[in-house]
Amino acid sequence: MGEIRILILGTGGIAHRHAEHFSAIPNVWVVAAVDTNIERARAFAREHGIASSFASLSEAIDWGEFDAAVNSTPDAVHKRTTLELMAAGKPVFCEKPLAVDYPDALEMTEAAEAAGLVNMVNLTYRNAHAIQMARRLVDEGRIGTIRHFEASYLQSWLTAHHWGDWRTDERWLWRLSSGHGSKGVLGDIGIHILDFVAFGTGLDFAALQARMKTYDKAEGGAIDDYRLDVNDSVAMTVEMRGGALGVVHMSRYATGWANDLNLSIFGETGALRIWANQLESRLETCLGADIHTQTWTVVDCPATPRNEHRFAMALMSGENGQPSFRHAAGIQKLLDLCFVSDREGRMLPVS
Repeated sequence: MGEIRILILGTGGIAHRHAEHFSAIPNVWVVAAVDTNIERARAFAREHGIASSFASLSEAIDWGEFDAAVNSTPDAVHKRTTLELMAAGKPVFCEKPLAVDYPDALEMTEAAEAAGLVNMVNLTYRNAHAIQMARRLVDEGRIGTIRHFEASYLQSWLTAHHWGDWRTDERWLWRLSSGHGSKGVLGDIGIHILDFVAFGTGLDFAALQARMKTYDKAEGGAIDDYRLDVNDSVAMTVEMRGGALGVVHMSRYATGWANDLNLSIFGETGALRIWANQLESRLETCLGADIHTQTWTVVDCPATPRNEHRFAMALMSGENGQPSFRHAAGIQKLLDLCFVSDREGRMLPVS
């Protein structure tokens, strides 16, 4: 494939970043914007210099002058719209989560693979230079057999106002209400930290146990029609195939942390510490003789292609990129199991 024409479906917040990043790739052109709010689609198109805008996906598919699509619609719409795009033979770069549950995610995965279409999910922290370098060191055997790890994704917007006041801002209120489509901190950021663990260690999950907590945040447990009923903090114990044990936790009550992912990986001959946020990342290593003095060294990490670039490269080569639909479906299975584990109070195998 020479030049690549991209359609962006859904023109909300993250779509602006996709328009910027795809437009910066040589031989890639964003040619159309689609939104059920046509005025928003037109405004988005004007802002990013996009020639065409549509009020429906079916209208855009009938037009057909695009090679692949970015799906940045709301979570509950991902399945229907992605299947519609793939039925028209269009590769899809989908926002996370791939679907609202594992059966839907698996159906989307199998449809993409049966059609032989390039498919990827925007798990954004794959963009962190440090996690890519860490995985390289793991694959090279630099830390030996992994025996333990600890991981966290920490936010504090329920105790601090750096992103505004959640009590009055619908951008945050909906994330606290199952009636508005939220699955809590687990559904919002759990997918990122579980992917961080899976990619950083290169290991598959074998079993997990999860404990969730929902805290009282308003009188009567509601603000207007937002019932504040979803999980605010989650703590997990996990076992990986091969025997490594780990702990994973995520919270919106991590006062003092804005938006921080941490992963420490402990092997028999070395260890890694990775930190990342939306813009930066850092890798520290404890290798060789340093393991006897607990000396950590900051490692210079080369820049890595963004997910948008990986998708473009996959389209050009015809070889599917990562993270794929199948990988994202596997992470969704873990999220679904967390709810079962919390309800039943036990460790569950990951089949």
